[in-house]
Amino acid sequence: MFVRNKMTANPFTISPDQTIPDAHELMEQHGIKRLPVVKNGKLIGIVTKEDILRATPSKATTFSIGELTYLLSKTKVSQIMTKDIITISPDALLEEAATLMRDHDIGSLPVVDGNKLVGIITESDIFDSFIQLLGFREPGTRLTVEAIDAPGTLSRLTSIIGEFGVNITHVAVYRGTSGKSAIVIGINSLNTLEIEKAIEDQGFKIMYKLQNK
Repeated sequence: MFVRNKMTANPFTISPDQTIPDAHELMEQHGIKRLPVVKNGKLIGIVTKEDILRATPSKATTFSIGELTYLLSKTKVSQIMTKDIITISPDALLEEAATLMRDHDIGSLPVVDGNKLVGIITESDIFDSFIQLLGFREPGTRLTVEAIDAPGTLSRLTSIIGEFGVNITHVAVYRGTSGKSAIVIGINSLNTLEIEKAIEDQGFKIMYKLQNK
């Protein structure tokens, strides 16, 4: 799946010349945690709720409420935004986006096509995609099968299931370190007892079964 399929297109943005209260109001109004900063149509930074919190004086400050309000109203987004931003293409794979976020310990990526900001993708989008990829919320049965990590194993397993005329909707393989893998197979049926028996008769071990009605 590609980034363009899961990103939020045309995200809310803010100008570097706007203030901290402006950014906070936009985030609160639209229920978002980050804003790409755009100047003359070009992405130049990103500002998050964490940036705003860091820029806000602590409760231990001796400033009055009026003084705090004045200071914040004079602090521009350009002063607190992250300038060294990491972006991704809308044609990149979700796995690439997830790897970038993980490697750089960030929660979102602006999506840029050429020099144009076209969207933003967040860790929540990645989580939702992972759930969708595994079909966790879809009706049917998910069998987690322990199998030897060897050529032809997955083919054998899917052939057994195919003999019962059910549709395999999702497949995921988690490779272990002991020569065995856990294969998760989604099936569009809740009547799987005979399938389970046939699988185990062929030397596989069913580790877990989850059913959604």
